[in-house]
This record gives sequence, C-alpha cells and structure tokens, in this order.
Amino acid sequence: MKITAVIMAGGRGERFWPKSRGHYPKQFLSLTQDGETMIQKTVKRLLPLVELADIFVVTNIHYAELVQQQLPGLPKENILLEPCARNTAPCIGLAAAVIRHRYGEAMMLVLPSDHLIRYEEMYVDTLRQAVAVAEQEKNLVTIGITPTYPETGYGYICFERDAKLAMPGVYRVERFVEKPDLETAKEYLSSHRYLWNSGMFVWKASSILANLEQLMPDIYAGLLRIETAVDTPDYETVLETEYQAFRSESIDFGVMEKASEIYTLPGSFGWDDVGSWLAVERINPTNEYGNYIEGDVITIGTERSTICGGKRLIAAVGVEDLIVVDTDDAILICAKNSTQDVKKVIENLKICNRSQLV
Repeated sequence: MKITAVIMAGGRGERFWPKSRGHYPKQFLSLTQDGETMIQKTVKRLLPLVELADIFVVTNIHYAELVQQQLPGLPKENILLEPCARNTAPCIGLAAAVIRHRYGEAMMLVLPSDHLIRYEEMYVDTLRQAVAVAEQEKNLVTIGITPTYPETGYGYICFERDAKLAMPGVYRVERFVEKPDLETAKEYLSSHRYLWNSGMFVWKASSILANLEQLMPDIYAGLLRIETAVDTPDYETVLETEYQAFRSESIDFGVMEKASEIYTLPGSFGWDDVGSWLAVERINPTNEYGNYIEGDVITIGTERSTICGGKRLIAAVGVEDLIVVDTDDAILICAKNSTQDVKKVIENLKICNRSQLV
C-alpha cells in the first residue's frame, strides 16, 4: 500500500514571539545551529519512508509561498491551503479526502511540522511498525511518547495490553486524558501506564474517513463535496465554501476520544515538541555556564540563560535563568519559568491595536 505523509503546518507558534509572527510562524524558523527550518527537518526525516511526491502539507492560505520557498521539490498540488483555521479535524479530513481522490486508498502518516526528533532511524522504524498495525482492519494508531518527568503541558494516553492484537510493543488505548495538574502528572508517571500525547497519527485514508462519517457526519458531508471537486476548476470555490462552514474541532476530541480500535506505540526516539523558548537550550549545545548564545552577545556572570541577538549587541551582566530575544522591532525579556505566558504578550498587543507586531 502506498504510504503518504500529511504535515500539519498551519499553526502560529505564539510562544516563540517575537521571532515567530503571524506572517512567519515557528515551523518556518530555524531554531537549531544547522540552519534547517522545522518544516524542512520534518520532511527530510520522512524521506527514507515516504517519497517526496507523496508528502502533503496542509497550511494556512497565507503560508503558501513560504512552503514553496522552503520545500522547493514538493509538488505544488500537494500544498493544501486552508481558507481559514478550523483546528485539526477538518485539516486532517481535507488531506484524507484529497488522498482518497488521488490514490483510492493509501496509508497516512499525520504529523506536526514543528517537532524535533533526535534519533531519526528509531523514529522511522516506529512509523513502519505503526503502518503495519494501521493496515489491519480500520485501526487508528497514535504515537505516544514515553514520559521522563511529570509534564503538565501535555495531554496523556492511558494504555493497556490487548490480547487481540498480537504484536509486541503495541498497546490498546484505554483513554485520552487532558493536561493534568502536577500531582496527577506525578501519578501518571509512577503508574507506568501513561504516555505523552504527541499528536502523531497513522491510519488508512479510508479508516479515518469512516470514523469522520460516523462521529462527525456534518464535516464528512462537506469533505465529500470537496473530494468531488478536487483537481477540477471548481475546487477552490467549493473548498472555501465548505471549509468556512466547518466547526472548529480537534481530531482528539472529534474522533480519537470516541472511536474504537485505537492503538498506540510508545516512542523513545528523542522527541521534543519545541513548545516554547525553553526548548532552545534542550535542542542546542550550551556553554560551560549553561547558556545558549546566538548572535552578538557578551555575558558577564550570566548563567542558565538563552540569549538570541539580532543586529544589536546584547550585554547580559549578572543575570540567571532568563530568555532574551532581540528582533528588528521587538525585544523579549522573560524569566525561564514564565515562557508559557509569552502568548499573553500577543493578547496584549491585539488589545492595544498593535497588530503589526503580532
């Protein structure tokens, strides 16, 4: 069976402000020293398993040019443009409808565009195993991440052994749970029955569309109309009309929390969701003082800080545990324990009618 990949690249990456902006979000930034952007890395690590011609990118209509610039070998018709943001269920449904129209049946690897994978061969092997599970009947497969600490910023997957599916390392999903408080996260970690929900999925196009038909019939009806128009002159008009009418819904809530025959594979391949500026020091080398330094920066008595300079010199003296990011029109200075609040800066800018900085 043909294997395709669907890369979801419509997010705004607001926790990476001021480098990530509405017109140039995180997935198109380079956050590692090799100069590759997040979306370029996502595509590159898939190539041992998926042909470039079979990779699809679903993104906001305003990011079409960015995708073409950063992925010049990707067929233009594989860039699926959302007329508006409607969360992951319509996004994935759109890709499934296009893939079914073009291939009849195919396997779909559904992946975020802005994660980092340290051990890429192990990652590809995990995806291959997930494909083998998803080929059976109408199984839906999610890749969970083996937790290493009590994280409160992720959803979790509770799993159990399944006698029906005799495949080592594959488990039935008992339930999905929302982001826990710290004490609950500690309980999850000590129970050894929970994985982090990575937002990576594997299934046949027919399997996910059958579940959308059953669980989200209104969206499925619109997807059918879109599918009929794929590769015709009416496609853009039909897509805009139908997509605008979709309700905003995540694939987790709309399908995964309600469907049957859901399986998970624990992934231990050095996954990082690169969710905030804290990730920069995790994914890049730091100096002997625990600092990650980029650009024209002088540090004196500075420890455990991330400082990303721009055109100006930054001098940091006697500070600890700070995030400092300089761009042409904005500077972020943030305590490391407050990185999740960077989104509030954007909310404030919108309230103050300073949308040019968002």
